[in-house]
Amino acid sequence: MGSGVTVERDVRLRLPDGTVLVSDHYHPPGPGPFPTLLVRQPYGRAVATTVVYAQPVWFAAHGYRVVIQDVRGRGDSTGRFYPFRHEGPDGAATIEWLAGLPGSDGRVGMYGFSYQGLTQLLAAAERPAALRCIAPAQSAGDLHSGWFYHQGAYRLASGVGWALQMLRGDARKRRLRAASRALEEAVPQLTSLLAAAPVSRIACLTARGLPSYHRDWTRRREPGGRWARHDVSTRLDRIDVPALHLWGWFDTYLDGSEQLYQGLRRASGARQFLVAGPWTHIPWGRRAGDVDHGPEAVLDTDALLLRWFNHWLKDSGEFDDEPAVRSFALGENRWHRLRSWPGEPAGGKDGPPGHHWFLDSDGRANSNRGDGRLSEAAPDGPRPRDGFVHEPEVPVASPGPGGAPGPYLQDRRDSMNTVLAYTSPPLVSAVRVAGRPRVRLHATSRTPSADLVAKLVRVLADGRSYNVCLGIARSTWLFGPGGLVPDRIQCWEFDLEPTHCVFAPGERLRLVVTGSAFPLYDRNPGSTVPPAEADSWDWVQNQQQVVHDAEHPSSLWLPPEPPPATAAATLRGPRP
Repeated sequence: MGSGVTVERDVRLRLPDGTVLVSDHYHPPGPGPFPTLLVRQPYGRAVATTVVYAQPVWFAAHGYRVVIQDVRGRGDSTGRFYPFRHEGPDGAATIEWLAGLPGSDGRVGMYGFSYQGLTQLLAAAERPAALRCIAPAQSAGDLHSGWFYHQGAYRLASGVGWALQMLRGDARKRRLRAASRALEEAVPQLTSLLAAAPVSRIACLTARGLPSYHRDWTRRREPGGRWARHDVSTRLDRIDVPALHLWGWFDTYLDGSEQLYQGLRRASGARQFLVAGPWTHIPWGRRAGDVDHGPEAVLDTDALLLRWFNHWLKDSGEFDDEPAVRSFALGENRWHRLRSWPGEPAGGKDGPPGHHWFLDSDGRANSNRGDGRLSEAAPDGPRPRDGFVHEPEVPVASPGPGGAPGPYLQDRRDSMNTVLAYTSPPLVSAVRVAGRPRVRLHATSRTPSADLVAKLVRVLADGRSYNVCLGIARSTWLFGPGGLVPDRIQCWEFDLEPTHCVFAPGERLRLVVTGSAFPLYDRNPGSTVPPAEADSWDWVQNQQQVVHDAEHPSSLWLPPEPPPATAAATLRGPRP
């Protein structure tokens, strides 16, 4: 294997219920004992999360036993796979087994991103004694609100795309040749698949013999219940090991990552560290979407992980001077060492501190050519309303093509009259934003079910515009079933996903408001039929209005950048 590293293939752990979990073990040179790094994943252990991290042999060469395990029902491991269901007990059993193997020093750390982040969290919630630290990247603790849904809307592109990927493995494992063929043929037709309706009954994803999880995701639209039994949303206080969180500002699961981090800060007594960069889910580099974020965006995450594990598993002290937060500011394209990441803002007499902008127009805010304005002054009298039409048959597209994450040129996308665009004057001084932007939109809907989408856009001095972050709210999530009253003015207040962005002097802020972001999120049919069950016969055109007068001051709030880290904010004190 090079560097004196040896590999032991197909190592088997038999669980009390008869399930066999299969792993590959990478052994460093020398007699040991050594600490262990564990990755548990459903994509085949040869992958070993190397789409973003170094090969296991690299970590082994630095003095770690590295174990890559197929989770239950995937790869060579036996049993039935259902996402997340068995990862807690299976992970804890694996950790205690590894700690007792010859050559182990009894200390285990876990790493990995996405699903492999959940395998860490679920195992940690079981409190295995040998687990000393974790590094969940681009993951979530709450499956409902952080992975599959965002403020009531189903994450269609990622949900269908992931189901297509995972079910192909299930079909092969179960020798379902017809189902496997249908899934393979659907891969190059993903655009058509996302447009299929109803979403819960896409044929290739619900074929006989396949697991039911895609259908379950789309139909279980309420939080709690089975969602909570498969995640750690109600058990964050049980995760008592330090965690290194990694986010991407354009990652599919950014919302869930931020919820997880904030939840552990509140519930866990263990230290939480955060690194947030300008990345999508894959890859982690300087370019995302249409934007090159410069050389600083290329962070050596392997070296960061090595320092993290050296600190907690080898008592090296290498993280002693690490700030609690390292955050990459978009626009400025450089890293900041922060004392903390903003949580829920504290409101005072005039609302929370930060940047407040009010929506205004002369009644034609439609498109980026319209007269929509962002003003720092609240409206002081009657103002005309702005209206747009949401048509489920031709929904407004998401910022990226096909629901792809990342910053993309928005000039053409925002030129349609189906969006409202409110733009500030050129900025005289920089506006520094870090946290979750929030909108308060006074609006009406013709139909008893609707969505509102709010998109924060950065307009460069030369006129080009790029999406920064997005938020959506479904009326059933915000007002409850039946809570949206047709043609009544109601206040839609909701958050956008978090960001860290510096808007430079000469640039402008833009808020775009519309009724969909398809296929990033599923379309709202406008009728009382649940979105997952609706087809074209259930789609209803909707007329929506945004009101911004003295009695209904619709606004955008931007959270201020927190102060930089100081020596007092770095890690000090004993390690477990």
